Amino acid sequence: MAVHQKPVLVIGDKNYSSWSMRPWIAMTAGGIDFEEVHVKLRTEATKAIILRHSPSGTVPALKLGDVVVPESLAICEWAAENARTGPLLPVDSVARAVCRAASAEMHSGFVTLRKECPMDILARETCHPISDACRSDIARIEALWENCRHHFGAGGPYLFGHFTIADAMFAPVVSRFITYGVHLLPESADYVAAASHHPAYQAWVAGAKLQVETGI
Repeated sequence: MAVHQKPVLVIGDKNYSSWSMRPWIAMTAGGIDFEEVHVKLRTEATKAIILRHSPSGTVPALKLGDVVVPESLAICEWAAENARTGPLLPVDSVARAVCRAASAEMHSGFVTLRKECPMDILARETCHPISDACRSDIARIEALWENCRHHFGAGGPYLFGHFTIADAMFAPVVSRFITYGVHLLPESADYVAAASHHPAYQAWVAGAKLQVETGI
């Protein structure tokens, strides 16, 4: 079905909403012209406002005309298919499959890291306690990153060389590692530095600062 209206991405607070960050990064990196609707989280009205946009009652939600896509990885896939600045998925079929697998593992995994190190993109907590279970999550992420970079990372600083939806999916993890001063292997630290300096990532951080400063 052809959709002619400008896409509308409904998101939560940029300082805290890791799920919202992922598709926003993908769509921005992909050069997609979209309207952004911000719903302030953790208020009495939050749920009711979200339900006006998303039948699932969750953000992010992508509105394509009268169709709503209320799921972050699906929105990233849509962004990959509609990107204007270049492919957000690898061209090679094997690399593309691994990219999708890495994105899916991020989508469903690393529960302990999410719980113990919640996203707070503007904070800096260098003495934050990290459990052994959380360190296991971190080790798996580093191994996954190393595998992607080793096999498919030639030609650029990102997981698959050029920026892909996998980088968008891991953007909140990059922010967590920075926020909590997580000690990383040199190769992982290099990736965090590159990913956190991507223009889309920097634009999201700037938006988070503006929301916090203005209270909107």
